[in-house]
Amino acid sequence: MKVSRVLSILFCAGVCHADITPASFDLAAIRDTSTLETRVIQDWAPVAKVPGIRQKLVEITVCEWWEGQKVRLPVTFCVPEGQEPCQNVILGNMGLALKPALPTGAMLKLLREEGVGVVLVGMSTIDAMQPEGTLHTGMKEQLLRTKDARFTPAWIWGMSDMRGLTAATAESDAFAPIKVLATGGSKRGVGAAICGIHDDRFTAILPVVAPILGNPGGAYVRGSALLQEEALNETFLNSIPEGLPDTARGALEEREQRRMDQAITLEVAQAAGWTDEEIQQMNDEAWNASRIATVLSEVKKRGLEFFYHVGTNDNVCPALKIVGERYPDFPLYILHGGQHGGPKESGFTLQTPSQPEADQNLYAFAAHHFPGHRSLPLPPEIKLIQEGGAIRVSVFHSGGIAPETNRVSWTVNRSLPCTYSAEYDEWESVALEAVGNGQFTALIPLSDEAGSIDVVSTHKHVENGIPFHFSSPYLRWSR
Repeated sequence: MKVSRVLSILFCAGVCHADITPASFDLAAIRDTSTLETRVIQDWAPVAKVPGIRQKLVEITVCEWWEGQKVRLPVTFCVPEGQEPCQNVILGNMGLALKPALPTGAMLKLLREEGVGVVLVGMSTIDAMQPEGTLHTGMKEQLLRTKDARFTPAWIWGMSDMRGLTAATAESDAFAPIKVLATGGSKRGVGAAICGIHDDRFTAILPVVAPILGNPGGAYVRGSALLQEEALNETFLNSIPEGLPDTARGALEEREQRRMDQAITLEVAQAAGWTDEEIQQMNDEAWNASRIATVLSEVKKRGLEFFYHVGTNDNVCPALKIVGERYPDFPLYILHGGQHGGPKESGFTLQTPSQPEADQNLYAFAAHHFPGHRSLPLPPEIKLIQEGGAIRVSVFHSGGIAPETNRVSWTVNRSLPCTYSAEYDEWESVALEAVGNGQFTALIPLSDEAGSIDVVSTHKHVENGIPFHFSSPYLRWSR
């Protein structure tokens, strides 16, 4: 099978149809090891810094994204020395440099202590991928011409991870995957989600700061929607709130430019002849492949295990309230006040992926999924009832479990999603009081100015010495 087979259907679809084409994946082509065109950068060798581990670095062909344009990325394999091929595999990410990468934190612990094989796939923003500075412009040209949602960042990020697993299966002396867990943060979380949704070789996913529902960062066709939010953002930039550094405006503007580099604008879409309906459809189709909430019944039926680790103040996860209302049993941890990440100059002081809970949850989730060293508690039920000048928060854990730490957090008059203000909303937090078997409660003061209060409870449960952090559904009380 030729390498171009990976995208042959895609290319035809863009030529043959005038409307928006949903993103899809040719799994037979994705799993075809003969099209990897593997180049060995460093063959299997012991890791000097970590005795008992060997690794290999290769470069592979992910796909021919469009005719004549191949995408190639580095992949590092890490396995224990002197062990049978790894049946448990965790797939994460590395940078784009052609040098071996070594996992850290929970991944390294799982590799060393549990014999879990590690696959690290090179991944970055489209503008940084080879050919650097031009791949993203070619992508946008193809998208504008074909209206095919596979010419979007989410699609290639998911493809990269899936092809990374294919490359691992070609290393049959090192990998014999039975259970495969994909994880990553932000774009890498989008890639992990796509793997679990679309490729049944993956048995578990733990995306960090990745969308469950909703469009991350707003409209993919910039300027086509959320006009009120855009106006509020302009006001925010022109009057940076007290307490944020003077560098916040520049950092936020630079981030928006990076998003623009990988998206398209209303003006160029209209100039290419797109209708208003097609523009609005693309805002959704650009991310549909990565949103698990829309396919929950399918992935549950397949037996996929999943857990999301997100922050309240992250516009990449703009629909936490809707998720809480529609899917109260969705397994996740929500860091109150947690922001997405980015340069320190932005004034972000609580970046969700770098907090210790993120690495602890990866280890706990993997320890559950692979060797079964611990169970995972279900999300508790949470109720909000007004009692005079306060809101009574009641939390109920199924099975009567009593987590070691229980807190409730809230913010008053929440800013609109997809605004800069929402990323800096301030949260308060108090401990929940145990009042019965698996039941906890607290009072939230209710001021006259409070038109709404957004609430989430967070819990730490320790089993077999392994801590796990999880949350209630995200709820909103309104007058």
